[in-house]
Amino acid sequence: MADSSENSESVLKYLDPHVLERIKRLDIRARRVVEGFLTGQHRSPYNGFAVEFASHREYTQGDELKHIDWKVWSKTDRLYIKEYEEETNLRCHIVLDCSKSMGYAGPDGGWRKFDYAATAAASLAYLLQQQQDAVGLITFNTDVATVMPPRSSPDQLRRLMHEMEATEVDDQTDVGSAFPKMAQQLRMRGMVVIFSDLFADLEDLKTAVQELRLRKHEVMIFHVMHDDEISFPFRDMTKFVSLESDDLLNTDPRALRKAYIEVVEKYLAKVKKMCGSAGVDYTLVRTDDPLDAVLSRYLAKRNLKGRGSVARK
Repeated sequence: MADSSENSESVLKYLDPHVLERIKRLDIRARRVVEGFLTGQHRSPYNGFAVEFASHREYTQGDELKHIDWKVWSKTDRLYIKEYEEETNLRCHIVLDCSKSMGYAGPDGGWRKFDYAATAAASLAYLLQQQQDAVGLITFNTDVATVMPPRSSPDQLRRLMHEMEATEVDDQTDVGSAFPKMAQQLRMRGMVVIFSDLFADLEDLKTAVQELRLRKHEVMIFHVMHDDEISFPFRDMTKFVSLESDDLLNTDPRALRKAYIEVVEKYLAKVKKMCGSAGVDYTLVRTDDPLDAVLSRYLAKRNLKGRGSVARK
């Protein structure tokens, strides 16, 4: 019989993007990611987040006896009332960048940035459904492409997966145009989780996230980048072709590497500083990073904020 460490390693491999890219169906990838996350060395996301109900509070005189959790009473000898998910569940809007720059996969092929982002988004949606939270989807490039309002029904997850699998990367990233329209769609406050490579004007991005914060949304940004875009590993003469314009450049990348990395580091520092000043939770993720990085960061924010601070229906 295999020991627990072998079983753990077997499931944890499904956090590896290089393994996941061989699984074609998005719903299966998402389920494998969440299973791997739960089997890993991370604390279970269900600690502190109830599946059948949202939270407990102490019994007070006048509360209905039918809502007492007798299992808790048998262990603690104290009376607690169940508060159900319809009273306290989260409304999460997943925002997915589907511009052409998200189609970059590197010279050797493999997963595109969009594939990584869609798998991370689908995994988060799967986890949210397990917690009875409501989840919706918005895709964008130069404009808002898809809007699916948050719901907590099992059918919603299937619809989200189908929409993400059917989405094709196209056009440019225009946060200045798309995000104001998106903000108008989010009439009821909740958590907005953005997956994007953020190839956008930073002033436009700053204005967009500030508008979301003014509307009382909690905002998380997962900045999805390919390792090539950060480490710039190219050695030989290379033709660089823009995915969102007709620009191209034939050059020796070794002559550009130092300057390129300096520019990228300054850009990332500016993005991180901007998000911090706007009260936005920012995480840089590379397409080689295990998918649990996304789920861990999301749950860390939920634990930090506590369920009392999230939007309610």
